[in-house]
Amino acid sequence: MQPTLRRASGFALVGTLALAAPVLGRAAFAPFAVIAAVAAFGVTDGPLFELFARPADRREGRLNGLTGFALAAAGLSLLATEMGLPVSLFAAAVMVLAYGNLGKRLVAESTDNPFFGAAGFVFLGTVAGVAGQAAVASLSSTPILAPRFVFLAVAGTLVAALFREMLFERDDPLVMLSTGLLLWLFDALALSVGTVDVAAALAVTAGLGYVSYALGAASVAGMLSGVLLGLLVVVFGGIGWFAVLISFFGIGSLSTKFKYDEKKRRGIAEENEGARGTGNVLGNAAVAVLCVIAFAASHSLPIDGTIFQYAFAGSMAAALSDTLSSELGGLYDDPRLITTFEPVPPGTDGGITWQGEVFGFLGAAVVGGVALALLPEVSAVGALVVAVGGFLGMTADSVLGATVEGPAFGNEAVNFAATLVGAVVSAVAAFALL
Repeated sequence: MQPTLRRASGFALVGTLALAAPVLGRAAFAPFAVIAAVAAFGVTDGPLFELFARPADRREGRLNGLTGFALAAAGLSLLATEMGLPVSLFAAAVMVLAYGNLGKRLVAESTDNPFFGAAGFVFLGTVAGVAGQAAVASLSSTPILAPRFVFLAVAGTLVAALFREMLFERDDPLVMLSTGLLLWLFDALALSVGTVDVAAALAVTAGLGYVSYALGAASVAGMLSGVLLGLLVVVFGGIGWFAVLISFFGIGSLSTKFKYDEKKRRGIAEENEGARGTGNVLGNAAVAVLCVIAFAASHSLPIDGTIFQYAFAGSMAAALSDTLSSELGGLYDDPRLITTFEPVPPGTDGGITWQGEVFGFLGAAVVGGVALALLPEVSAVGALVVAVGGFLGMTADSVLGATVEGPAFGNEAVNFAATLVGAVVSAVAAFALL
């Protein structure tokens, strides 16, 4: 057994101590606090040191990795016993990370393919997350809610896997705490989770995630981001919301791949063969995430959730409008700067073509049409509102590209601002007109 696999197994055993929380009650933090103290001050060599030591630990002669892991688990346990975090979610967050890392290491024994490594993390982390919640429920004599446990375990594992792709192994304490806090939010928003909804969400998002990676439309981190977003949209919004989301990701990805060699020759091609990374996914979809979370929260607040449907559709319309305008409009000659209409070289930030403007409006109209067909509260006038909001969001993207885009205000920030404009315009117009 490789040292990294033995180490991951040791951390998994430490994480399993979270299952004792219902029995220990307010002392649930104690095992982790003891481990942290021993790791920080008591073990500097010998078999235990060799089991848990990471390369940096060996250089420093101290088990800093195990110390941080145990302290993060102790901190989460205090949130559970003193601040109201459900004990089942404390156990899930710890188990998801500990066993997700083990799953990734198990896969690494036979292949270094990053997709299969992420799949190993998600699979074993999900199994451990479900088992952790079920064990806590059994020990505390509370109902075992299988669909809800599966949803929370998958969501938590995707969050942890995404952070692990973006961060380093030494950042596991941050990953654990972030996973626990986000699971707390997801649990509060998910008023009801049905078996059919969860099964459909998992089947569709996992399948599309694999296809997007296999076709080179997304990196591993981008794939994880997209699958997590899709899962949240299906569970908190519904299939109609997911269809709106996929209209952007599907058509947008195809447009990015369209005549990629020609775009590369013209100097306007996306990096990484057009594969979307986390920054690109979140830049275009962060507003959509906020909208679906706000929609889920609206069920418990005196707010009409319909407005968030329009905001969600408007943000996606802006994202697709901007993508088609750039990816298809960039194939045509004679672009002009949107602020002065001066001729500029292809690929210049803020440069537009009339063909790109047409493609951009068509993209926004496609999202408006999908929203009309599948979102129950969107009317024909509402679909037009979404299309116009999306087109104005695309225009905002071009203006920002011509005026402020640069090292301090990058492309992801411009995309976020454009989708925010699309969301706000669509929501405000719908509220005023409908």
